[in-house]
Amino acid sequence: MNSYWEEKLHQAPFTRNYYIRSEVFNAISHGIGVILSIIATVLLIIKGIDNESGLEVFAYTVYGVSMTLLYLASTLYHSLSFTSAAPIFKIIDHSSIFLLIAGTYTPFCLIALNNRLGWLIFIAQWSIALVGIAMKIFFIQKMKRFSTLLYLIMGWLVVFAIGQVAAAIGFNGMLYLVLGGLTYSLGTFFYSKSHFRYFHVIWHFFVLAGSIFMFMAIYFFI
Repeated sequence: MNSYWEEKLHQAPFTRNYYIRSEVFNAISHGIGVILSIIATVLLIIKGIDNESGLEVFAYTVYGVSMTLLYLASTLYHSLSFTSAAPIFKIIDHSSIFLLIAGTYTPFCLIALNNRLGWLIFIAQWSIALVGIAMKIFFIQKMKRFSTLLYLIMGWLVVFAIGQVAAAIGFNGMLYLVLGGLTYSLGTFFYSKSHFRYFHVIWHFFVLAGSIFMFMAIYFFI
């Protein structure tokens, strides 16, 4: 076991067996997410092609790829958590959360809205994402609460266009959108309390559920 995990085990009240079990659950849960994300991406790209819209293909691809990268990065990080590569994959894993949020917004901004406000939110999302990724690269062991706050701010920027989004995707689309947002938001509680047993595993399932709700909103109502 590398020094990274030896130090982590030394500082935490959990046993080595607990960490092994926890990381297996973490890797499996988001490994499932990789498979589902690839399927979702293919379905969305086909939809964009059927609609003969280059903008739709672009927006759906950005969303699908960002979601796939999130689950792939998470799976690799937790699979390699007991190796010397763990610190690097931790940065990639945490950074990919910013990609997922900005990527999820992309179809809403560019297809559902497709106006000045949509483009402004699109630019704001990706700007915050780049700042967040830079923060993770240089301060991965610090500012965890601030990064969680950034996740929430990005996630709820939609309130500035809620009326237009509702008009574009209808009641059922909004229902899935709100369910996805609430699921992600509730999940951040478990993410911020990962020092409790299996709370990070619970966070993973909240992310999976939130992704499913968001996909339903995007695929069926945008």
